[in-house]
Amino acid sequence: MADATDLWVRRFHPAPDAPNRLLCLPHAGGSASYYFPVSRTMSPHVEVLAVQYPGRQDRRTERCVESVGELADLLADIVEPWADRPLTLFGHSMGASVAFELALRLEERGIVAHGLFASGRRAPSTHRDERVHERDDNGLLAEIKRLNGTESQLLDDDEVLRMVLPAIRADYKAAETYRYEPGPKLATPIYALVGDDDPKATVEEVRQWGEHTTGPFELEVFPGGHFFLNAHVPAVIDRIFAHLRKPVAVRD
Repeated sequence: MADATDLWVRRFHPAPDAPNRLLCLPHAGGSASYYFPVSRTMSPHVEVLAVQYPGRQDRRTERCVESVGELADLLADIVEPWADRPLTLFGHSMGASVAFELALRLEERGIVAHGLFASGRRAPSTHRDERVHERDDNGLLAEIKRLNGTESQLLDDDEVLRMVLPAIRADYKAAETYRYEPGPKLATPIYALVGDDDPKATVEEVRQWGEHTTGPFELEVFPGGHFFLNAHVPAVIDRIFAHLRKPVAVRD
């Protein structure tokens, strides 16, 4: 794979003999390392690929991308070579929107993902007028603490904050300014996951993911808030394994 690909895609536990790949896309302010435990658990049965967005960690000197569509455009070329095996997409929060737009672009190229797991994100066709990205630093941090998306001790470290706030703000802008453009539905099956107390996505908003695919759709509700994943990693991994055991549809 090319050097540019190495910037975007992290293989913490390479599994060259795995029959399936799982591409994981982080939430707003998140990084590829969020999925390290998933990679460790699923290897060597599944090769987990974690996306590293620009503007954070080892990519912190790069320009942040403030558009879901632009992220999907950039990722389409990067991800296409990894689709030589059945490829399932997993995105949490903003990452689910990016995964959806990426799946659309892959299908335009004749690549139908084995599945799309949309976690903690309302369906693309739903909309809320959210403007967290326009708040000052204190307002932005208050929202992060409310959602428990970042370890609290990191929020007390001024040096860390200076590094991560630009990426967090850019991601929030991307998520909040995203607008779905009606078009063909995905053929990719969609599996929607949500916490029953998620302030960012109600169960009914998440249920509408089913309107975006002509393939199978499943919805599962977990106890918890926006980051219900943190308390239910084993259960979510079990659901992914169950999905990967399903046969890949053969299409003309």
